[in-house]
Amino acid sequence: MAGPHALDALLAAAGSLGITASGTETVVDLADAGAREELRAVMAVRSLPGMVCACAGEARLDVRGPDGRSLAVVALHHGVTLSWEGWDGDALLADGPGLLGWLDRHGVPEPLRLFREAEARRAAAARERDDWVAAVPGALRGLTERMLQSTGGSELRSEAAGLLAKAVPDPVVRVQAVLAWYAAGSGRYSGYPVYEDLPGAMLGEVPIGEIAAALEDPRAGARHEAGAVRHLIGWRSRKRIRRDIAALPAPLRARLLAAARTSPDRATRVRAGERLGG
Repeated sequence: MAGPHALDALLAAAGSLGITASGTETVVDLADAGAREELRAVMAVRSLPGMVCACAGEARLDVRGPDGRSLAVVALHHGVTLSWEGWDGDALLADGPGLLGWLDRHGVPEPLRLFREAEARRAAAARERDDWVAAVPGALRGLTERMLQSTGGSELRSEAAGLLAKAVPDPVVRVQAVLAWYAAGSGRYSGYPVYEDLPGAMLGEVPIGEIAAALEDPRAGARHEAGAVRHLIGWRSRKRIRRDIAALPAPLRARLLAAARTSPDRATRVRAGERLGG
């Protein structure tokens, strides 16, 4: 198979580049040596790490000779790698943002837009992870890395519950700590990172009466209500969820529904209306 610099040799002889993104082709003239050198700089390959992206890519780059004949067809993946049949695996770009900017300046903005959206999602996920970690009860801080790498299996859940019970013997304070923890992170009742399920699973083993007592305690606040809403509207969050919700005092149920209606997540508002508004 070709080495990491094989594509650059073809770019050096290119006359034009056909770029297809979102079903539209844009052709960039590379007859000028300066234009070719600029493209070669942003399409330089750092290495061939052997990985392969399964997606089709955000843009198809057809390197064409001066006679218009196709020399190589390359796909751009996530502003990070290039795939080409000449390589055994995808190539890591030396300057992915540089290529995205070059495409944007030449009338192909879609790859840069998608890259920025993905970056924003990653940043949001990192903030949610940090918020979730910050809410971990003090007695469980030593388990943080394990919890982040786990789906909250029964063994880890049992260990966490045991440590928390030992450190916080008051059941009201203990349940409030788990409710506040479950409210942290994404706060969504579905479609959240798997590690966020652990406090929800722990709440599923707490009698509904203890959860009600924690919420009716004067120390309870918005974070505890948000955690309770997330728990009570979740998928399979409790073995007898409808019976447990019905057992909540009517004023408490109304309070939780009012709290849910302030959620920025529309799915939470709708789901809470279905579960708590009956």
